[in-house]
Amino acid sequence: MIGRVLKSTGSWYEVVGEDQKKYACRVRGKMRLEGYRESNPIAVGDQVKFEIDNSEGIISEILARTNHMLRQSVKRTGHASVLAANIDQVLVVATIKQPRTSLGFIDRVLVSAESFRIPQVIVFNKKDLLTEEEIVELENLIGLYQSIGVNAISISAQHDTSLEEISKILQGKVTLIAGHSGVGKSTILNRLSPEIGQSTAAISDYSDKGTHTTTFAEMFPLDATTYIIDTPGIKEWGLVDMEQQEISDYFPEMREIRLGCKFGARCLHINEPRCAVKEGVENNLISASRYNSYLSMVLGEDNRK
Repeated sequence: MIGRVLKSTGSWYEVVGEDQKKYACRVRGKMRLEGYRESNPIAVGDQVKFEIDNSEGIISEILARTNHMLRQSVKRTGHASVLAANIDQVLVVATIKQPRTSLGFIDRVLVSAESFRIPQVIVFNKKDLLTEEEIVELENLIGLYQSIGVNAISISAQHDTSLEEISKILQGKVTLIAGHSGVGKSTILNRLSPEIGQSTAAISDYSDKGTHTTTFAEMFPLDATTYIIDTPGIKEWGLVDMEQQEISDYFPEMREIRLGCKFGARCLHINEPRCAVKEGVENNLISASRYNSYLSMVLGEDNRK
């Protein structure tokens, strides 16, 4: 039987079969580690072959993926963590405050998705908490990301009477949702489908940070053709298997401009002379925040600032 992985909790997987029934499955023998550098070779969204043996499912094969989203494993050096597979778009939930989402984090998620040609959406939540000055900042950010082809909107998940705009974005697609703890991912999911019932928690007044209410990735159906994959709140997003020279290819606003660099594909856009990308920043063709995000990725710096 062929099924889709809805949930991964260690060595057990919840799989929905072709008969629309859910099965608790485990992996057959050594298949779990052979040929994989990922810390979790079977991910939510994977299509798998499995058999029923004494009321439990035995996964024997992972079918070819159309794509997947990776980040560096936080537990195993040199390994990657597969957040999800076979997805149609990535939705980043971000907030200007309570907690503030770093632009470095947003840009790393976008770059990771862009490297697999996966479309991206940014939802800025908690707009009801913002001052007039912060609303201007938010509008500028939305304009920035829309200018590079990313769909960006703002909402208040707790107070908006309808989340119709998000529902339209999600309709008919498999969407991976990502963001820091406390930005309101679970609240949005519960508003979209009360049957999901994800737990939520208040922001700490002391640290202005969220608490982890989601502990593992899980796929939820919103209707027969629409699925959303919730992921644990992520503090840092580490890039995987990217050479320094290729990172600028995943910044849409840099792709054409970088062709004008004196050193061509060898240019890292840091200190090189006659760099078209640096000139683009100086001429406001590339935003300073995006360029700073690019530098942090090339130099391997932390993205939580």
